[in-house]
Amino acid sequence: MSKSRAEAAAGAPGIVLRYLQEQNRPYSAQDVFGNLQKEHGLGKAAVVKALDQLAQQGKIKEKTYGKQKIYFADQDQFDTVSDADLHSLDASIMALTAKVQGLQQSCRHMEAELKELTSALTTPEMQTEIQELKEECARYTERLKNIKAATNHVTPEEKEKVYRERQKYCKEWRKRKRMTTELCDAILEGYPKSKKQFFEEVGIETDEDHNVTLPDP
Repeated sequence: MSKSRAEAAAGAPGIVLRYLQEQNRPYSAQDVFGNLQKEHGLGKAAVVKALDQLAQQGKIKEKTYGKQKIYFADQDQFDTVSDADLHSLDASIMALTAKVQGLQQSCRHMEAELKELTSALTTPEMQTEIQELKEECARYTERLKNIKAATNHVTPEEKEKVYRERQKYCKEWRKRKRMTTELCDAILEGYPKSKKQFFEEVGIETDEDHNVTLPDP
């Protein structure tokens, strides 16, 4: 055991007694250990030993519930509280509870407002974004102006003509591709090598070789 841990263990009874008297509520040994460990550096064994020692000395009370022991301050050391005092304490607790709830609600509102303000753009950032949007708008306006001023617009008739020609050539493309595929398949039935080797020897290049896809009809 280190020197600091030994010193803490030696003073454990006084620390535990003071804690139980200040809190004036029942605790298990685990509760006392968990509540005092960080502040005072007490080990669990030291806490258990201190509780047993204080109980034997009559400085605290001990109750056993099943396998668990509960420790609490000796109530005889405290002044008797009248019903009026209890009612006054209850009223004070209710008022303080309401005040805490109000403060918590206020904190939540302020946290939400802070989050909103933090996520919002600063004035310089907003000015920069406005300027960028103005410049983008000006570019689109200029582009639209040039399009409207152009004299080479495609008429609906010309567009329809181009569309019909596209359909015609795609149809012919599809037809020739099918004929070529059928012819190659017929040859490959008696060809001793693979399809890839046949294409290389004959010099056939497919649409797939050039990443070309036949348009939908």
